[in-house]
Amino acid sequence: MITETLTTDLPDLLKLAVNDAVKLLAAGEVVALPTETVYGLAADALNADAVAKIFAAKERPTFDPLIVHVPHKKDLDMVADIPEDIAPTVKRLIERFWPGPLTLILPKKACVPDIVTAGLPTVAVRASQNLVFNRVARTLEKPLAAPSANRFGSISPTSAAAVLSELDGRIPLIVDGGACHFGLESTIVKVEAASPKPRLIILRPGPITAEDLKAYGKPVSIDKLKADEKPEAPGMLASHYAPRTPLRILDSPNDFLPDPDKTYALLSYRGEPEDGYTDLVEWKQMQILSPGKGKLPEAAVRFFYALRALDECGADEIISEPLPERGLGVAMMDRLRRAATIK
Repeated sequence: MITETLTTDLPDLLKLAVNDAVKLLAAGEVVALPTETVYGLAADALNADAVAKIFAAKERPTFDPLIVHVPHKKDLDMVADIPEDIAPTVKRLIERFWPGPLTLILPKKACVPDIVTAGLPTVAVRASQNLVFNRVARTLEKPLAAPSANRFGSISPTSAAAVLSELDGRIPLIVDGGACHFGLESTIVKVEAASPKPRLIILRPGPITAEDLKAYGKPVSIDKLKADEKPEAPGMLASHYAPRTPLRILDSPNDFLPDPDKTYALLSYRGEPEDGYTDLVEWKQMQILSPGKGKLPEAAVRFFYALRALDECGADEIISEPLPERGLGVAMMDRLRRAATIK
């Protein structure tokens, strides 16, 4: 299979790319599309055969459920039923955060194939704010299942070039919408009725933080799945988002004992010598997420790009500085811990 990439940086090119993507999706094919979080591998969410092609292209296990993207926030009832006891909270969350990087876990409608939800009675659903993705979904007038457009378990792609490096020859089309705005996958929340406030269970941290959610209920974070547990939402597996190069989070620079026969690469937060990491060894490559002051939103946008660059530099091991666990830093540390292969 030849994988074509279409750009969208001019109005005529955008129209052509959208039309080609819609034709393929309507025919039951898969297409890589940009979202505001990462690039997604999309298929008609109501077509089980089309969704099966997502799993085949990604080599993704079928016990890992997918996120469904509805064309518009008013289209939630295409795929989900909202229980009365949480309906007011769901409505408030949608009004505030949709379209945007918030995914909700809700009871699914019978029209959603089991392959989408891994047989679960719930569906993960959101509405993307990305212009290109929106144009495609609204033209098709159907919900799209769209996990990240990469091989299962590897680094999520935030550019069309990263998608091509992962899925070249496996899918017919990549629509290039430029770099992703957030660079981290959506926050996934399950709403539970409770008193005095509903519980907002954060199954996967992301751009919508616990602080953002406080006005709508009581945010509750969960730990990683145990080995014998099945995920109820994407991105919950203990090992995920991993580069091919072994990765280790170094909590303190004093803990670093380099092997003279190995080469190392560094994922640095600020790139400042005073933090104690940049001068530990002669790094094969160093990627700095937010030079100088250390701004978490800037770091999040560069996060997966930087990981991918380090993975491709030829080092024997990637060392990562810990990031501040506040705001977007919570989501980035979640991804790092799942990616770390050396404890």
